[in-house]
Amino acid sequence: MTSEEMAGTYRNPVLNADWSDPDVIRVGEDFYLTVSTFTKVPGLPILHSRDLVNWTIIGHAVTSGYDDVRPGCGVWAPSLRHHDGRFWIFYGDPDVGICQVNAVDPGGRWSEPHVVKPGLGLIDPCPLWDEDGQAYLVHGWARSRAGVNNRLTLHRMAPDAREVLDEGTLIIDADLLPGYRTLEGPKLYKRDGTYWIFAPAGGVEQGWQSVFRAESIFGPYEDRIVLAQGSTDVNGPHQGGWVDTASGEHWFMHFQDRGPYGRVTHLQPMTWGEDGWPLMGDEGEPVAEAPMPVPGGTPSAPATSDDFSGPALGLQWSWQANPDPSWWELRDGTLRLACVPGPDDLRDRPAVLGQRLPGDPCTVTTTLTLEGEGRAGLVVLGDTYAYAGLTGTPDGPVLVCGDAEPISVEPGKPVTIGARIGPGAVVTFLADTGAGLAAVGAPFQATQGRWVGAVLGLFATGDGTGQAIFDAFTVDIER
Repeated sequence: MTSEEMAGTYRNPVLNADWSDPDVIRVGEDFYLTVSTFTKVPGLPILHSRDLVNWTIIGHAVTSGYDDVRPGCGVWAPSLRHHDGRFWIFYGDPDVGICQVNAVDPGGRWSEPHVVKPGLGLIDPCPLWDEDGQAYLVHGWARSRAGVNNRLTLHRMAPDAREVLDEGTLIIDADLLPGYRTLEGPKLYKRDGTYWIFAPAGGVEQGWQSVFRAESIFGPYEDRIVLAQGSTDVNGPHQGGWVDTASGEHWFMHFQDRGPYGRVTHLQPMTWGEDGWPLMGDEGEPVAEAPMPVPGGTPSAPATSDDFSGPALGLQWSWQANPDPSWWELRDGTLRLACVPGPDDLRDRPAVLGQRLPGDPCTVTTTLTLEGEGRAGLVVLGDTYAYAGLTGTPDGPVLVCGDAEPISVEPGKPVTIGARIGPGAVVTFLADTGAGLAAVGAPFQATQGRWVGAVLGLFATGDGTGQAIFDAFTVDIER
């Protein structure tokens, strides 16, 4: 928490990394948030806060995924709800259908994913349990699989969320709305007898946030744009969730696409106008700062550094696909990655252990020892990637980084490697071969992946006989 936050204000973004497509709820005095994770394993992280600004990761709702790397597939934008004593997350897998998981304890074990509605291109679902006991489900469409988009479909749903009960009703066809394109990400609410759908349009880079309202859940709906970039530098402010505090104030969390940094999360104050429509930010434009929603919070942020001393990896880590337990081990305060076979291209390799690239400039360091044959290192990975690391040769390990000349290092001796990610996500790799930490190789421009930001990763490749030993992974963020 910054000094400004300690004084009673916060600054956006409140989650300055790739926390994509956020949805948020309050249960009592506690706030919970989840985000899309595509094919990362584990997926659907659960974050907890007491003030909407300071967040920690407490678990994951999905612990398995695909066996191979499938960029842009898997867990798309989720909705998080609390109903009948349980937490529920609905998400779309565009190649499978609409799925849900649920749990009594959000930080504990969740149910296995259950397909509520199978089909291609079904995305961005959100449930609503009405006062009369009827349940509903709204969702969007992905043109890449379904051949259509820019429309929202509503189903009656079984109250136990096991299945939809009808063929669905097209409730908003945004092709009929002037200027609308790519309407998606609906969040369904009911307030004072009126049904509300918060949904973004216009695309993630240049879009906006709209709100729709109707007296019947099946419509007809009227619309209004309630948040747009305007004169600010917050491009495409949209897709998120509305939440209130225990004291009755209203807030809206949404993302902003920042390229290699991914989709960072902003928090906007929200009120209700005299005409009944929500008012977000500063007259419909994103704010850079605002008073704390709940004063007196405890400073916290999602974990980044890991000393590898725990019984398990830190919750900030994920694999690019389903992991094999033989890939890794925690022992004596170190992470040991086996130099396992697999694709040479790290973008296609499930056995890359990664975490989100911080949105602020930072320096990342770790210490690496390579035993036996193989290749291992620290990678910054998106649509393109670069790394600094060690490669085993018949004459012993050498330090490698891009086109730089390899440097011989002493066999069995730890080598400190790292990276400084500067403004604009320009990466300078670092290494200490005996004269202190210094730049190696040429600067590298980090790039985003398929719907995701770049990741900081650790990897080890080979024929299975070698291993890479990493000491503490440290992330120092510049404020």
